[in-house]
Parts: sequence; structure tokens; C-alpha cells
Amino acid sequence: MTQSESTSHWPRLPPYRWLRRLVPGVTIVTLIILARMMGLLEVAEWKALDLFLRWRPTEPKDERLLIVGINEQDIQQVGQYPIPDGKLAALITTLNQHQPRVIGVDLYRGLPIEPGNTALTEVFASSPNVIGIERIAGVVSDVATPPAVLPPEQVGIVDFPLDADGFVRRTYLGTLPSADAIDPDRFRFALALRLAAQYLASEGLTLDNGRRDPRNMRFGETEFPSFQRTDGGYVESDAEGIQILINPRSGERPFDIVSMTDVLQGRVDAELIRDRVVLIGVTSLSAKDLINSASIQSDNPSLVYGVEVHAHVTSQILSAVLAGRPLIRVWQPAWEYLWIMLWGGFGVCLLYLKLPTLRHAIATVLGIALLLTVCLSALWGSGLWLAVVPPLVAFSLVSLPGFVLYETTLRERIDERQQIIERTYDAIHNGPLQTLAILLQAREQLDPAVSQRLEGLNHEIRTIYVNLLQESLPTAEKLQLNSQKIVDLRSPLSEVLYEVYAATLSRDLPGFDSLKLHIIKFEPLVTEGLSSDDRRSLCRFLEEALCNVGKHANHPKRLTVTCMATETENLILVADNGKNPGSKEPKGEGHGTEQARSLARRLRGKFHRDITATGSTCEMRWPLTQTKSVWSWLR
Repeated sequence: MTQSESTSHWPRLPPYRWLRRLVPGVTIVTLIILARMMGLLEVAEWKALDLFLRWRPTEPKDERLLIVGINEQDIQQVGQYPIPDGKLAALITTLNQHQPRVIGVDLYRGLPIEPGNTALTEVFASSPNVIGIERIAGVVSDVATPPAVLPPEQVGIVDFPLDADGFVRRTYLGTLPSADAIDPDRFRFALALRLAAQYLASEGLTLDNGRRDPRNMRFGETEFPSFQRTDGGYVESDAEGIQILINPRSGERPFDIVSMTDVLQGRVDAELIRDRVVLIGVTSLSAKDLINSASIQSDNPSLVYGVEVHAHVTSQILSAVLAGRPLIRVWQPAWEYLWIMLWGGFGVCLLYLKLPTLRHAIATVLGIALLLTVCLSALWGSGLWLAVVPPLVAFSLVSLPGFVLYETTLRERIDERQQIIERTYDAIHNGPLQTLAILLQAREQLDPAVSQRLEGLNHEIRTIYVNLLQESLPTAEKLQLNSQKIVDLRSPLSEVLYEVYAATLSRDLPGFDSLKLHIIKFEPLVTEGLSSDDRRSLCRFLEEALCNVGKHANHPKRLTVTCMATETENLILVADNGKNPGSKEPKGEGHGTEQARSLARRLRGKFHRDITATGSTCEMRWPLTQTKSVWSWLR
């Protein structure tokens, strides 16, 4: 034995054991990165972003905006939908009386809707603060043209780029229409950008190209980073035009909302209109002007009125420019992949610690909580969208083997230690004990005191092995039969039961003294599904049955012990032929009988005990295969 080996408490682990922990972790992280590159985790990452945005604390209401919603009561009162041009003209005129900065009309008015088209045309022509809408997406049949009287600078598009799951998480700031659209070479700006630009013009801020990237848009010092194809959780998504990620305002009521009827009848405070961005749109489910958005809180899960989404985007632009509210930012893909590898590395380090199962579970939960906290804090505090699903999957899958690794490592260490104990005992047995045996054979020639000391030394050395064995076995895997006998429950059950039989028969009990014939049969049992507790209980059952013979049998001559497996069940049987004239089955059940019945129920088997005049029988039968409970798996 070398010096390093003699001073180490445990044998040094070979390098391949560490590789067995490292290689699976690296493989898992690599597969997750590949899955992310292929877009397999894309939708899950989007859903996580939606969830995080909904979880944000409620923000103060944005008092720069007002939504005039045309609700179901308004439609019923007018008696017509779409709302006629005359009603819309009256609404805009009433609003302009209270001096809003800009009015966005989120209603298609490319074609006249009588009555009142002449009045609406006059209002549009005389209102430079009114912004109309058009739709440019898809083929010509899907296009909605703007009011002809409005110049291009008073028109905004209401199209949104859709993600693969059908939800809206991005918005156009501007884009070119499709090639078959009317005037395909004219760059179109979004409705929200038009509204924000007109509002900010009163603050002396104009729209300009970005400084960090000329493709970006900028108001003053606030630059809006353009969406790229691989930003955040996206993989090769459509980045046509100039897009940004939507960072909606949190809270159930982020904007003031009034009805068209209330405005027309003068029931709306003028301060809710003056100097604000006013958006007119439909807030009725029957009109079906709805957008799928899971990041905006609404009364209808995942469905938000279109006018509200435009209000969120307008508020996002104004709040970023005037109040420094964070825009959603992302890391470059290389940093994202390093982030995933970092959390996979944390999982590998957790495996290296080889913590007990409960501690490993607690550490895993704390690690997941830390990851979620960091991602939430980054998004809520600075608008940084960190990948959460890939690192979460990487950390969880890499650390998952840790729930069994501790037990496996402990078992390996115990096996190694037991091998050392056995080798040590063999060395003692083949050396000092053999010498002692030779000396004890000649004890008659030795001094009685010396002979007695040699006997004691022989006993002490033999006791060392038992004590070392007792310390090396985990509590759950050992059975103590007496002060000198320890049985390893991991051994074949038939062998363990024989050890119980032999140890019990050596006890000084009156019923054992009269035994003349022992009929024993110990064959392999089918132990699939049996836990350590089940094995221990079966050993205690056999011990109790044998002790009953030793304590209560009346001068038995024959003892039959059978432990075997039939085609359908396992059997443990103890029978004696002690004479019991007039014996009857006891009225009550003792503690041992209650435990036996409980064990039979747990094993889905049967317990039977019979006391007759010619002897007693005690048997336990249970099916060959046990179904593990959830608790057994968790243990």
C-alpha cells in the first residue's frame, strides 16, 4: 500500500468515474443547443416570455392615451355596423373640441359607409391630427385601402407579423407592402408610430435613423433596435421591414377607456381627452376585431381588441422616449449559447458534489428558482429577454441523475469498503487466527492463564469482522439478529431467511430442546418489487414464527421450515408437531399476528395460522411480482 492510499479515507476514484458524470452532461447540453438551433424549443420559449410579461407587477396607468371604444351598446344604439360615416364624423368633431394631440381611427374607411360620408370627408380634410389606417398584408383581396382624402403621412398600417403559433409578439414600425399591393414602392409606417411621432413632435422630437445602426428608428436619444431573425427565442423568423418586440404595459386597465356614446353625449371629462393620443376602435366581441396575444392581460384569455394592442405599442414608444421605460432587448446568439452551457455546467457541478437525495432535490429546486429569478429580474428590470427554457431543461436533465447518483456512489463505496474489510479479515484469518488455532490446540501444555488470554484474543479478533460489517452496511440494508449477528438484506432472500433460521434456532428456548428432526427447505424466492422494508418484515415474520415454536409448542419432536417459490406465489411455512390436547384458536390476536396480517396486505398475499391438537402451522404466501408504490419509487 502506497503512502497516498494509506492516508486516504476512501479509495481514490478512477478518472473514468468523473468522465461518466461529465460526458452525459456535455451530451445533454449539446443536444439542447442543437434543438434550439433547429427551433424545437421556439414555441416553449415564446410561451415563457408571455408568462413572464403577464406576471409583471401592475404599472401606473398611461395618462397620455385614451381609448374610445365602440362597444356592443353603441352598436345596438346606432342600429348599424360598421358604424356609419356620419356618426364617426360627429365623434371626431366632438373629440377635437377638447384639443387632443392626435386621433387614431382604427376603423377601415376606404369605402363610404352611408349615411354621412360627405361629412366624414370634410372632417378628414380639415383635421391634420387625424390618422387613418390601411392593411397591406398578403394578396390584393386582403388589402384594405385608407380614406382617399387623407394624405400618406396621415395613414398608418395596422398589420402585425404573426408567430408560428398564431400569436402576436412583434409589431411593424414600418415596412414595404407586397409586390401586388397598390403603390408597392412607398414605405408604410405603422399606426402606432404615426401616433407617437405626431405626439412627440409637440415635444420637439422627430423621427430619425438610428446612430448605432442606420436601419433602426430613433426619437432623440432613444433608438429602437430592429428585430433580427434569430433574436431571443426566435429561429430564422421573418424579419421583413422594421420590427420591434412588443413590451405591453402591465395591469388589467393600463389605459382609460370610454364609450362612443359617452363622448357624443358629453359625459367624458375634457381632461381625459386634452393633449392626449386618442384611439378610436371597436371593443365589441361581435365585431371580431381581435388579436391573439398571450402577453397582454385581458378579459378574454389570449384575445385582445385590436385597438388595445395599438394602444400598447403607442404607449411603449412614448414611454421609452419620454420616461426611459425599457424596450425588450436580447443577447447575441453566441452569448445565449454560453448562457445555456453555463446552466448545464451548474448541473454537472451539482452531480460532482454527490449530495444525498433530499439535499440534491433541494439544491435542484433552488437552482431552478435562481434561474427563474434571474430571468424575471432581467426582463422586468431592464427589458433583457434571457433564454429560460433551454437552460432550464439543460440544468434539470443534467442534474436528474443526481437523484440516484448518491445512492449508487454510496453503494459503490460500501462495496469497496466491504471488499477491504473482507480482504483484511482473510489476511487475519489466514495469518494470526491460524497461528492462534495451532496454539489453542496445544492449550493443555500452556499455562491456564495464557490459554485463557489466547481464547479471549481469538474471540476479539473474530468480533472485529462482525463490527466492521455492521458499520459498513447502511441501516436500511442490514438486519441485526443478535449482538454478534448482522445480515445483509441485499443478499438473496432465501440465504437471508436461512441465516434467520439458524440464528433463531440457536436461542435458548424450551421448545427447541425436544426437537429431534428438522425438515428444512430453502430455495430461491422471486423478490422482484420487494423493498428493504419488505425483506426485513419477512425475516421478522420467520423469526416470530420460530420463536412461537420455541416458546409455546409442547415438546415438539419435528420442525418443518419451508421457504420456496411455486409457479404463482412465494411461500414461507413453519410447522411443528407439538401436542396440544383440546387446543383452540386464541380469541384475540397478539402483536406478532397483527404485524403478519399487515405484511400480507402490503404484499397482496395471505397469512394463515392454525393451532390443532397435533401441532401448529404458520404460513405466509404472496404473489411472485410486486407492484411498486409511488412512495417506494421516491425512496
